[in-house]
Amino acid sequence: MKFAIFALLFATFFGSAFAADKFEDIPHKTLAEAVKSGKIALLDCNNTLTFNKNHIPGALNYGKVKADLVKVLPADKSTLIVAYCGDPDCSAYKGGATAAVELGYTNVKFYSGGIVGWMKEKEKVESVEK
Repeated sequence: MKFAIFALLFATFFGSAFAADKFEDIPHKTLAEAVKSGKIALLDCNNTLTFNKNHIPGALNYGKVKADLVKVLPADKSTLIVAYCGDPDCSAYKGGATAAVELGYTNVKFYSGGIVGWMKEKEKVESVEK
């Protein structure tokens, strides 16, 4: 009985912390449509050098904005937030996605293809001029 109560309390209080790093992968086509519509906030979780070279149009450089994320993301907590990084083997997106969830955003996803997948699909990219 004590074990069952402990397990229930553990799951209640700590379950959300473990679930926070499990985000739905947004399909490429859906992401491309959202980018074109402008109804999305993108968090590029790559390093600044990679971000400056190529990023999805409209993406925020998570490394530069993470301290002020609450100020740069939309006020509407149901806005689609998509975090991404380099490619399917990269997990840096979890930092941005988790931060958005912690701020109360309810529609947070990730793009597993990353910037490599975006470019492989011959989508437009932006770069930061030096």
